[in-house]
Amino acid sequence: MINIKESKVDELKPFEGSPFEFREDEGFSQLLESISESGVISPIVVCERNSNFEIISGYRRVEACKRLNIDVIPAIVKELSREEAIVLHVDSNFQRDKILPSEKAYGYKMKLEAMKRQGFRSDLTSDQPGRKLESAEIVANDTDDSKSQVRRYIRLTFLIPELLKLVDDGRIAFTPAVALSYLSEEQQHDVYSFYDEAEATPSYSQAVELKNLSSEGKLNEKAISEIMSREKPNQKEVFKMPYEQMRGLVNPRFNDKQIAEHIIKALKYYNRYLEKRRDAR
Repeated sequence: MINIKESKVDELKPFEGSPFEFREDEGFSQLLESISESGVISPIVVCERNSNFEIISGYRRVEACKRLNIDVIPAIVKELSREEAIVLHVDSNFQRDKILPSEKAYGYKMKLEAMKRQGFRSDLTSDQPGRKLESAEIVANDTDDSKSQVRRYIRLTFLIPELLKLVDDGRIAFTPAVALSYLSEEQQHDVYSFYDEAEATPSYSQAVELKNLSSEGKLNEKAISEIMSREKPNQKEVFKMPYEQMRGLVNPRFNDKQIAEHIIKALKYYNRYLEKRRDAR
């Protein structure tokens, strides 16, 4: 029997240690409109923890209710261990339309560690025939990612925050980022410093070269600068637009991809405007 109760919105707590961010995007605006018109149709999921009700699934619905001054929300109350709650929380958030690489990385890590504590195999390197399923395989079975891809995502958690932010913004591609995760923190800071000065990110081949030199103990600031200064294959001279100036003209919550899409739409609109002016002459 499912236990559904009306819970007071202001007594609900965010899930402790959640890697998933709340974003005021178009989807949230639509959710606000839907709840304003029809109320909360799907109950959220909560569990009791330290005398508080912690939100496992439905944080955006709770936030929408706060914005609309709705005091109570239907909630399914589950009795779960901490590990069970983590697995359900991660799986629920993986159903979202848009997930940042960092959210996916820490989500996989969080779920994998919870499953290890529940007694699943922790060996993530063995591939012998006839072995028991590894934790990473079980995690992968619930997603569209392979076991190897799950491992690669978890590698992103070894990146310093500055580099991981560049991955989220689409300025560093996924595969080069995985290779960079094998560098020491000091080396990663040197890579970021070069990016900050030259606005250049490494290609996959450059990132692998950095990784190999690091494993050989030969990577230093001079080598990083030399490798990242090389012209990339098929690299063409590009026009660089003032980044901070562009960001000041768009929604401050936009990531780099959204900024680019916004600029393209603006240019298309401007071109149509010029065409109408020419036709009017």
